[in-house]
Amino acid sequence: MEISGETIIHEGKASVIFPSTNQVFYNPVQEFNRDLTCAVITEFARLHLQQKGIKIVVPGEREEQKLVVNLSEAGEDNMNSSTENNSAPTSAENNSAPTSAENNSAPTTASVGEPCPEGLRVLEGLAASGLRSIRFACEVPGLHSVVANDFSASAVELIKRNIQHNDVGNLVTASYSDARMVMYNRMGARDRFDVIDLDPYGSPSMFLDAAVQSVSEGGLLCITCTDMAVLAGNSGETCYSKYGAMSIKSKYCHEMALRILLHSLDLRANCYQRYIVPLLCVSADFYIRVFVRVFTGQAKVKMCASKQALVYNCVGCGTYHLQRMGKATSHGNNMKYSPATGPPVTLNCEFCQQRQQLGGPIWAESLHDKDFVERILSALERNNSKRFKTAERIQGVLSMVTEELSDVPLYYTLDNLSSVIRCNTPSLLQFRSALLHAGHRVSLSHACKNALKTDAPPSVIWDIMRCWEKQNPVKRERLSETCPAFHILTKEPRIEANFDIRQDANPKSRKLGLKRFQENPEANWGPKARAKAGGGLSTALEDKRKKYQNKRKKDESQLKSFPSKKFKKGSCELGDNCCYSHTLSDETQEESPTTHDGAPS
Repeated sequence: MEISGETIIHEGKASVIFPSTNQVFYNPVQEFNRDLTCAVITEFARLHLQQKGIKIVVPGEREEQKLVVNLSEAGEDNMNSSTENNSAPTSAENNSAPTSAENNSAPTTASVGEPCPEGLRVLEGLAASGLRSIRFACEVPGLHSVVANDFSASAVELIKRNIQHNDVGNLVTASYSDARMVMYNRMGARDRFDVIDLDPYGSPSMFLDAAVQSVSEGGLLCITCTDMAVLAGNSGETCYSKYGAMSIKSKYCHEMALRILLHSLDLRANCYQRYIVPLLCVSADFYIRVFVRVFTGQAKVKMCASKQALVYNCVGCGTYHLQRMGKATSHGNNMKYSPATGPPVTLNCEFCQQRQQLGGPIWAESLHDKDFVERILSALERNNSKRFKTAERIQGVLSMVTEELSDVPLYYTLDNLSSVIRCNTPSLLQFRSALLHAGHRVSLSHACKNALKTDAPPSVIWDIMRCWEKQNPVKRERLSETCPAFHILTKEPRIEANFDIRQDANPKSRKLGLKRFQENPEANWGPKARAKAGGGLSTALEDKRKKYQNKRKKDESQLKSFPSKKFKKGSCELGDNCCYSHTLSDETQEESPTTHDGAPS
């Protein structure tokens, strides 16, 4: 709905005023990001407050109950919430959480929209219109306060209007400041935020140092990166300057981007004797999103070197190896820390004889806490009110996350394996079955539709592809002696691959047809234009892309000086409408031969 040059945007339980001019940034495609964040913070609040004897109340969510038989009094059943049982893994935590039986009173509850004195203190460092903060106030129970900060005066004025518009002034406070200064001013142990959400336009690297210092013990960091070109290998040197790691172009670039961000977070936290524990890390659409907890502990920080790894990637066949940065060895009750030994590869790839690229360091441990992810899925299933518009996609992505091999970093892609040896591609179930028959584990990845995560060594993977090529032969006489396929196929497989389909080859999320990889939601759905300080209408994205889609801008008036190569071959059908010259001279042909699209041949 538009009124007087402004648009009313409805998302979740929030309704925000948004200027029609590009004065404050907003991207509707990231609704999945915001929905997922609300779901994660809700479960984090549930865990956080259960330790204090407080129960959160989520509208539309039925209580999950577990039957416990009291053997001391036969015939009596005591109904307890299973979420309460799962939330207390240690006796110390059980003792710290007073129960209703001990107090002879009903447990304290925390509801949506009501401030909780023991609740979460939340900071949204780059709030723009304040939509995310207002959604927290309207949808997440157990909050103490929310600070919606932005360093744009017009954005802060809009946040204040939206706070009033949604009547959440009892929870949300607008702040006009540099996000780093807000965090640095809250570094005291009692002043820290329990949740910090950073969703900048581009890279969050400049905010990470402040974030790891100003989040509370065991607090939650929610961080988005949209500079995927940098993280995915287009500019490795820029990635190193921002995140302290070299990115490389590879098929597993999206998962590597997640691991580079986690490495950068952990490295910055280590400077202050703190370390991270990932809860959930996802690659979606044009961005990555990580949810990590931050703890303090000198002994645990010493383990961090062994959690990082360098990546050796073959430029020919795409085979990769990881080299841990450190080694931790247990000696009884003591740990011995030492540098790792390596490298795990030779100068040239053992399979295709091509050179190796070096990337990283990256985070080499698990990306997710599966117990926490299953808690989110359980909460989604118990909610009857369709709490989130993107609930189906959240369920699909998180289901895939629970199926991923947590101890296997990175992945191969089936189409790339086939492309390397230049044969047709086996079906996903055939290749997964072959790995399972060979005695190895295999899973899909939420980060790529054709991904295969497996603990099988590269030698087994290429042996399976050699066996597949024998059933689907390629024309080897056409293979150059320098191409990877020639070197790989000249060796005989050392195993006999079995491609018979196994029942366990098809994961549950795929069997159920869950919404794992969504189609493009709308035209030009990617990253939007950066907000302008003075407002003003932004250039249409399609016009901007037409203008900048090529690195070399072409002036059609000058193209007539280039001869048309298709005309020379007699295949140009454009006649006078062709933007290239149909007058061929020997001198022109020798000096500037071009293709029909104007690129010099």
